[in-house]
Amino acid sequence: MSDSDDGRTSDADHDTDDAGGDPPREEFHEDPVGHTRATADMTVGQLVEGYGDAGIGAASVNEAGDVLAEMWANDDCTVFLSLAGAMVPAGMRRIVSDLIRDGYVDAVVTTGANLTHDAIEAIGGKHHHGRTHDPEKSLREHDEGLRDEGVDRIYNVYLPQEHFAAFEGHLREEVFPALEADPDDGERGAGTGAVGIADLTRELGRANAAVNERDDVAEDPGVAAAAYECDVPIYCPAVQDSVLGLQAWMYAQTADFTLDALDDMTALTDLAFEADDAGCLLVGGGVPKNFTLQTMLVTPRAYDYAVQITMDPEATGGLSGATLEEARSWGKLEKDARNASVYGDATVMLPMLVAAARERVE
Repeated sequence: MSDSDDGRTSDADHDTDDAGGDPPREEFHEDPVGHTRATADMTVGQLVEGYGDAGIGAASVNEAGDVLAEMWANDDCTVFLSLAGAMVPAGMRRIVSDLIRDGYVDAVVTTGANLTHDAIEAIGGKHHHGRTHDPEKSLREHDEGLRDEGVDRIYNVYLPQEHFAAFEGHLREEVFPALEADPDDGERGAGTGAVGIADLTRELGRANAAVNERDDVAEDPGVAAAAYECDVPIYCPAVQDSVLGLQAWMYAQTADFTLDALDDMTALTDLAFEADDAGCLLVGGGVPKNFTLQTMLVTPRAYDYAVQITMDPEATGGLSGATLEEARSWGKLEKDARNASVYGDATVMLPMLVAAARERVE
């Protein structure tokens, strides 16, 4: 029985190219992987550019740097920055405030937690290096000890609880009264009716900047202050999920003050609707990511550029790990949008991408 008779084939029966060598390859293209260099005289931009020669995560970082640089170089592009996670306590605050002051961001969507920690530093508080555990104690005993000492832990960052007390005083003395209704005419100092969350964040930025200057605080006045100074709106759709939101609720129990969670939607969608081109930098996931992406669902357009930094997997079906390709299926990204995803710690990846993209643009 021949090979053809029993269903087996010989090597000679396989399709080959004209030279009789490798088989035809539709997917494969000649593009050898190169080897990234790291030398003492390199800039961050040169390092990220060199990542383009490599594969796996390095190639993704290079692509994200390209997309970010193109987005920022486009003067007609309205840029939305989504900021989740513990980016301020981790030491990323100045990167964000610099982006705002230098004109790279047109709107910020973030968490109440980041705004809380931003304000704490603006008025003189500090986050401190800590540790995740004490080798001589159990994990539980370590955190029980911190509780007894009045210290809150954010992974390997410590924050003394007295800073929260100072923040609460700051809100009650410098922020909330300016937003409270005038008892004589029922109108609020910042307008009429309930206060929008963007009104709250704007007033917070104003107060942070004022106290920072008045008390000669050595630390930068921060994200909210930079946004106030540059007239960049900050949206905080889940403000209730933070000390800032908790204090706003407590203040509202005894004052003519309330927040309108829907008030911001008009200004935010107008910003997206009027954009010639639109782009987003998504740092982390959660509510800020979705709030930023869903803005395009009520406009006739979608994002032209998108870069996300995440550590969440897509296979769980959660929004935080959802790919930007999936967002395209919803109409949140244009079909021909340039997008890239970087999987890694945002405290490592964000500074690298920002430095590389800014180097290219500037």
